[in-house]
Amino acid sequence: MFNGFAIEKIIIVAVIAAIVIGPERLPQAAEWLARAVRRTKEYVQSARTRVESEMGEDFSEVDWQKLDPRQYDPRRIIREALLEDDAPASARPAAVIAPPRTEPLVARVFSAEEPPPFDDEAT
Repeated sequence: MFNGFAIEKIIIVAVIAAIVIGPERLPQAAEWLARAVRRTKEYVQSARTRVESEMGEDFSEVDWQKLDPRQYDPRRIIREALLEDDAPASARPAAVIAPPRTEPLVARVFSAEEPPPFDDEAT
């Protein structure tokens, strides 16, 4: 219910609240908190019931555990997507590695009249 809350944290918050609120108003604050929690539970339950009635039978068939975003691991998803080919791994071609380039990507010859665009002596 309290995902991420340890019992020690809850106790510390309760002690601080008791000190701040004071012993005179503590029972009233506890009653207010209990009413608020009850109303929230009722609201959530009524919303769930309304959604189920409006969505119909298809809504109850949804597997909510499968749709939980916390279960998704991007590495696993990519691995499964890459391996979902019908061919077995041994039949797949090996990766081809291109040899390193020995020539420049762009070769341009400059004449004596036309200096290179980035001439260090000109600056």
